[in-house]
Amino acid sequence: MARHSFIQMSKLPNVKGRISYITSPARQENLYAAYRTAENDFWSSLARESQQEFRRSGAGGKCIEARELIIALPEVYTQYEPQQVLEDFTEEFHRRYGVECVSALHHNKRKTNYHIHLIFSERKLLPEPDVKIATRSVFFDETGKRVRTKKEITGEDGQIRKGCTVIKKGEVYEIHLFTTKDDRYKGEPFLREVKSVYTDLINRHIADPEQHLKVFEKNSVYLPTKKIGKHNPKEEEIKADNAARQEWNRTVDMALVSGISEARILEVKQTEIHDKVSSSIRKSGWLPNLFRSIVSRAKDFLQNLIREHGMPPKPTLDIDMAEFQTMRNLMIRIQDEARGIRNLQDNILPNLRTQLSETTGIFKGKERKALTGQIQQTEAEISERLDKLPDILKEDGYPDVQAFMATYREAEAVVEQYNRSLAEWERQVKEKRRPQKPPEKESVRNRLRQLQKQGRQQPRRKKSFDRDSR
Repeated sequence: MARHSFIQMSKLPNVKGRISYITSPARQENLYAAYRTAENDFWSSLARESQQEFRRSGAGGKCIEARELIIALPEVYTQYEPQQVLEDFTEEFHRRYGVECVSALHHNKRKTNYHIHLIFSERKLLPEPDVKIATRSVFFDETGKRVRTKKEITGEDGQIRKGCTVIKKGEVYEIHLFTTKDDRYKGEPFLREVKSVYTDLINRHIADPEQHLKVFEKNSVYLPTKKIGKHNPKEEEIKADNAARQEWNRTVDMALVSGISEARILEVKQTEIHDKVSSSIRKSGWLPNLFRSIVSRAKDFLQNLIREHGMPPKPTLDIDMAEFQTMRNLMIRIQDEARGIRNLQDNILPNLRTQLSETTGIFKGKERKALTGQIQQTEAEISERLDKLPDILKEDGYPDVQAFMATYREAEAVVEQYNRSLAEWERQVKEKRRPQKPPEKESVRNRLRQLQKQGRQQPRRKKSFDRDSR
């Protein structure tokens, strides 16, 4: 199964506190490196000005002083020098976006999640402070919000209320050290861009192409899984949620191998999962158990389509072409494996369950125990073989079933077109007409090689990553 990068962004209402937490050796059990592009004074000034602007705006909620990225790294990165890794990743962001950063490189407590915390400013320091001089008296209420007249801050006794401020004409009433917030950091396109940038950077230092990470695509036939953060109170809920998603993803692999089109699978995903989940949320809010139930029913729906569709016949080839022959053999292998899995799912397991239901009576305990063991063993075999189905293709460089099937269908079309052209040429020769130039095997062979390379290195769809991610 293809692995996907995990890069998450969050808002920081207390940037100084967060910086202290992620960079403190006393508070982090597995802190390997820390790095910053600006000193503490910068972040203190940033927090102060952000809070001042927030009070003046009168907006509700919390003031967001900065933002933070969490970047999960593959375990192979533990072999590299931590400080160099952290500086490379931080400077990449600093150069690209021109804002100041603070970062830290951690392991979680169980040392199962090697990751970077990267805090960045949404504002840039101005070349010179922007000092605003009052051209007339300026009034601020107790919250720091500017008001129009003195009357608005005057009490019944005619005096300025405590906490209110009056700036007289000619005095400084505002000093800005920073630009306004850059709104692009709030948008989804920015996060998609960052995910792409850092996924490419991660892969640059992984020698084995099969271990490269991919950015999850929302329009994939697969469902993404969620990352379980440290001390997450919903850990068990997320595990159950991920298990349901993985069951759907494995069923998708079986559907693809069985010849069901991506378009049909996406249609099922939209109508049976997305539409029903959206309707459920509108009516009742987010209910995890209901979500898992919806995904389970969608999986059953897709399994019924597989049964109705049946396996396509084994592909035949009328032209001796090694490149396509290799793909054909892979296709036969995964179809044979899928047939074996379906035999377990549709025949052996139901028969065992039927036998168990019919084995009654006080003297049948031993038989029931044996049948129960066979059922559990068969279920475990099905699960294991489903998990290993994509591994057949990974041995030949394809990241998942979806990428291989898309490549195979394109290659199949190329070969079919060659065969049609060849048949037409032979017909013309037989009729003693002046034939067109016969199709060249070499050009077809080159095209197949190109398709194989694209399918192995740049699959058009991606699959869920067991570390994340939405």
